[in-house]
Amino acid sequence: QVQLVESGGGLVQVGGSLRLSCVASGRTFSTYGMGWFRQAPGKEREFVASIDRSGNVRRYAHSVKGRFTISRDNAKNTVYLIMNNLNPEDTAVYYCAAGAVSVNPLEYNYWGQGTQVTVSS
Repeated sequence: QVQLVESGGGLVQVGGSLRLSCVASGRTFSTYGMGWFRQAPGKEREFVASIDRSGNVRRYAHSVKGRFTISRDNAKNTVYLIMNNLNPEDTAVYYCAAGAVSVNPLEYNYWGQGTQVTVSS
């Protein structure tokens, strides 16, 4: 079992930046692909970004490409999502997931509790 603990969410103004962190339990973090998803009230959970085991292969949703960066530090069992140029459409609960490098949430085995990101206009 892998447990994921997210942090870094909060309130930010339009155009601002945030860095989300997701710390994983266990000794095999480096074997997992990782992803970030988000869900706004009344909407489906949507793919944001993913990263492979080594950190070399990254994918982004069209809506965030060029603004968000996913990265990982395997020595710290941590994956990050650096979010720049935030706008109100980015407001959502952001979830960390482990076990795949995919846009499909069904392919991931483990999920964090989510962290709220609110962008004020």
